[in-house]
Amino acid sequence: MDNSKKETLKIWRIIDVINWGVDYFGKKSFDNPRLEIEIFLQHILNCEKIDLYIDFEKEFLPSDLKKLKKLIKRRLKKEPIQYIIGKTSFYGRDFNVDKNVLIPRPETEIIINVSIDFLSTKKNPSIIDIGTGSGCIGITLAKKFPSAQVTAIDYSESIINVARENARRIGVKNIEFVKLDFLKDNFNYLADLIVSNPPYIPNKEMSSLMIDVKEYEPHVALTDKMDGLEFYRLFSVKLNDIINDEGALIVEVGNGSHPLKVKKLFMESGHDKIEMIKDYNKDTRVLKVLKG
Repeated sequence: MDNSKKETLKIWRIIDVINWGVDYFGKKSFDNPRLEIEIFLQHILNCEKIDLYIDFEKEFLPSDLKKLKKLIKRRLKKEPIQYIIGKTSFYGRDFNVDKNVLIPRPETEIIINVSIDFLSTKKNPSIIDIGTGSGCIGITLAKKFPSAQVTAIDYSESIINVARENARRIGVKNIEFVKLDFLKDNFNYLADLIVSNPPYIPNKEMSSLMIDVKEYEPHVALTDKMDGLEFYRLFSVKLNDIINDEGALIVEVGNGSHPLKVKKLFMESGHDKIEMIKDYNKDTRVLKVLKG
């Protein structure tokens, strides 16, 4: 009997697949082999991580092995695992993602924490999420503050559709989605809080990004095709016209000297109530600019 037939006849338990996956992804130099195989198994079996180990002796069906093989082929090409399974976790909730939207990062959750703190004294606040992508920021804030009215903006209908579906699935109704290009279209909105994770990678740095990011995530969500400051320039000059008195702008910023460059833009536009907030690695990740 040849090896392929032996492979077909072999009964695979969940623990066998986990052990095989850890070894396989390890040999392929993935950073966290166990996490890779666990995520795929959770997706295929529609279960939680703990269930994999509670039911570790349960048979893993041949049909599921075929599904796993297809997923692994895509992952070996460095396609982000979030796109492969179609979702990712953000602030304790699953958000659908596809190639149209940036994959939410854990560090972006800092925007949520800073926003919650700012909004804690506001009644019925108005919030605008510029460049909403998957909707993770706007939807999370809308869920946290049911009395708030949230407007989520992005330039593409295909992006808006992803965010709208996430809002529907998560059960958020106090949010409106608007197709609008902040850099090009007239922006006639006013809010107590504007949040944004805009494209901030300088165009000259795009070639140095990891393959997972550079070849799969939408470039329009990564870079402004210039110096990574275009959105912040516009924010700095428009701030007084788009934010209510005692309102705030809370934005994510990039690495290295980027935060200081952004701060300088706001200071040159006459804004001096600026707070720079660090992430878990002690790097500046978020800027909060108060009006007035």
